[in-house]
Amino acid sequence: MKVFDKGYFESRVPFIFIILIIPILFYLFIYKEEPPIYNPADLNPELVDSSLQKIESNHIVSDFLLVNQNDDTITQDTYKDKIYVADFFFTRCPSICPVMSNNMEKLQGQFLNTKEVMLLSLSVTPKMDSVPILKAYAERYNANPSKWNITTGDKNHIYELARKSYFAVNDYNDGLLQDFVHTSNFVLVDTQKQIRGIYDGTVDKEIERLIADIELLLNDLDNI
Repeated sequence: MKVFDKGYFESRVPFIFIILIIPILFYLFIYKEEPPIYNPADLNPELVDSSLQKIESNHIVSDFLLVNQNDDTITQDTYKDKIYVADFFFTRCPSICPVMSNNMEKLQGQFLNTKEVMLLSLSVTPKMDSVPILKAYAERYNANPSKWNITTGDKNHIYELARKSYFAVNDYNDGLLQDFVHTSNFVLVDTQKQIRGIYDGTVDKEIERLIADIELLLNDLDNI
């Protein structure tokens, strides 16, 4: 039986260390887990319609019917097999909406040549935000309609989407409009119409996190 001296083992310690440490480094710095799938029960109850707060599985975004800045009809089919980010805004908003729209423009630039990624903005004052007004707003933020639809539609329909599909609502009463939602949330939706993340659309670090999560979902598409 061959006997190895102490020096033999000592000479191989660095090699053994490398073999052991590589998987750990891969996990910490290379491998990142996909963003989770969110259902109503996973979210802050304040964001979720009371009728849905206990639902723990199988939530998907409902079908929708909207009109964009070019007066084109926008439906769920427009976003079929797409990863997309949705937000709720209004063109006359003087506070958070300009910041949010600037960040949506940044997202558009980041994924401009990535056909699997799109953006969707829904007006919470749809009667005021007519197609011509949306057109001017879209031009202000260089919105490409093949990538970013800025939409209006039936108010009840949009508010139901906000409350029961995207969970992007903080109810707010401005003293003028009895039913008015105002939120800074960006909502990430995957190709299966599932919510994969909610982010503060006014915070740079949150936008960075959103971009990273989109990249993870894109990687998953590449591996299918």
